Amino acid sequence: MSGFLTTHVLDTARGYPAAGLKIDLYRINGDAREHVIRLETNADGRTDQQILPASQFELGQYELVFHAGEYLLATGQAGPEPKFLDVIPIRFGMALNDHYHVPLLLSPYGYSTYRGS
Repeated sequence: MSGFLTTHVLDTARGYPAAGLKIDLYRINGDAREHVIRLETNADGRTDQQILPASQFELGQYELVFHAGEYLLATGQAGPEPKFLDVIPIRFGMALNDHYHVPLLLSPYGYSTYRGS
């Protein structure tokens, strides 16, 4: 397989990459979630390595879990408790042997994602 998975997290409220945001990847099989890896974004809002490199790439359903609440708290943007955004799960399928890029545009009260390039 030559597919792989990456992300890029941008803090749209501050206009900067979201550095230091923890991300977990899970492989989904029916009702089971298998933890694959935990990474953290660097100063550019990306992970230092591919989230799922070609050597570990498998077609199927996955979930990226972005720990936004911790990041927003660390950057002084969390707001009152309970936080409006805390853990952001994004479940998606990888059906092609290709590069999948799942970015996150984040602010304290909203987020969006898409399949990037």
